[in-house]
Amino acid sequence: MDLLQWYEKGIEPDVYIESMKKHKENLLAIYDHFQLPDNYTLYAQVQEKQLKVIVLTEDWCGDAMLNIPILLKLAEATNMDVRILYRDQNLELMDQYLTNETSRSIPIFIFIDANGNEKATWGPRAKSIQDFVDKAQAKLPNKEEADYQDKFKEMILFMNKSFRDNSQFWEHVYKSLEHTLKQIS
Repeated sequence: MDLLQWYEKGIEPDVYIESMKKHKENLLAIYDHFQLPDNYTLYAQVQEKQLKVIVLTEDWCGDAMLNIPILLKLAEATNMDVRILYRDQNLELMDQYLTNETSRSIPIFIFIDANGNEKATWGPRAKSIQDFVDKAQAKLPNKEEADYQDKFKEMILFMNKSFRDNSQFWEHVYKSLEHTLKQIS
């Protein structure tokens, strides 16, 4: 399948959000509270490109909970149509967008033009968010340690709460997406 066919296979964001079982409230909290900056020049430039976005994700993913609402706000401001595909049901596409050529990290945003040509990709995290995650993971004990699973679960809860509540993280995601969109010719 080409990217336009993948896009057409995807579901609308509202359908995805309504079906969420894990992070629906947190995603909606970010969506409801994040305000786009007044960057009308960028929004007009992106709108002229008539982009569409394919999102590879799963609703259990904390990174998706953080990133998707920011993308949706940008999509509204620029008239980008967004379609969502579940990663685990679309591995053929996911495996074309591996992180570090090995990991099925999500979310992945694939920006395409009206003809289905890939114009840019983004994900799974803004660099500053990756730094935050790396620092949190560095504090974990070795996987062989008896308390590893408990500490890992605590770390995930801490990160998800931080993603939901720290509006600076939202700004970092926006700036990273903005940078990607500015690179599209």
